[in-house]
Amino acid sequence: MAVISMSSSSAPGIQTTTVNASPQGNDTSSQITRITQQITKLTQQLKTIADSAGDADEKQKQAELIQEQITMLEAQLAQLQRQQAEKEMAQQQPATQVTGVNNPSDDHQIDIYV
Repeated sequence: MAVISMSSSSAPGIQTTTVNASPQGNDTSSQITRITQQITKLTQQLKTIADSAGDADEKQKQAELIQEQITMLEAQLAQLQRQQAEKEMAQQQPATQVTGVNNPSDDHQIDIYV
């Protein structure tokens, strides 16, 4: 579980952001949707910081913090998408029982001694 908080007491108009990276639902697609929404909100905050008046150094620090949050969320999003793709591949190729002579079993076994 990763929790990132950003305090913005010195820049007016900037909201405090808390990103909770722990999954809130069991469904991978709902987690992907939540992370995408968080990235969108953080991107909007990044634009707000650029347009706001204030100390350039403070704005730069806040922008870097938000960019780090976005990077972390993008990595988590990529991981979830990879898991979802693997899950879909597993569902597309169900493990079928192979029957026939070439299937090793107790009935189809040859002992060879040299």
